[in-house]
Amino acid sequence: MLETERLIIRPLTYPQLVKYIKADGSLELELNLNNTTRTISSELKEALEETILPNVSDKSKDYLYNTIWTLISKSANKMVGDLCIVGEPNEFGEIEIGYGTYDEFRGNGFMTEAVCGLINWASSQPKVTSIVASTEKNNIASFTILQKNKFVKIGESEELFNWKLIIKQS
Repeated sequence: MLETERLIIRPLTYPQLVKYIKADGSLELELNLNNTTRTISSELKEALEETILPNVSDKSKDYLYNTIWTLISKSANKMVGDLCIVGEPNEFGEIEIGYGTYDEFRGNGFMTEAVCGLINWASSQPKVTSIVASTEKNNIASFTILQKNKFVKIGESEELFNWKLIIKQS
């Protein structure tokens, strides 16, 4: 579990991910949180069922690099968004992150703070040397989060900007 000034960032276990998918308040009940209005996109549901859950259940993998980390506002005692690392570090020490803030909590700087917290955690992981992410070109809020955390644009495709933050030399 990570902690920042305003957030608790908690990696979810397999049983918690199952409750997360249900979005029926059972996860909030287990974590003793106030209910949050959140919807799970079809893309996230597919990722959970096809990749995240199987990887988290695989005992040969470090679940911290495969699960969803939920962001909990200390003041509201509510889940406000999610972060995930897309697998363990590759041969270059890179990890990829993805993230999303729930609609009612956007524009409050929660994700900028959470990404900073994850950078601090990743810096202490021996195998991690850099963090990469991709953002849609028209999602200014998403890439501003990365810019505020000193990520550098390293490329682009027709629809995406690609970003990288080197946290230590390999």
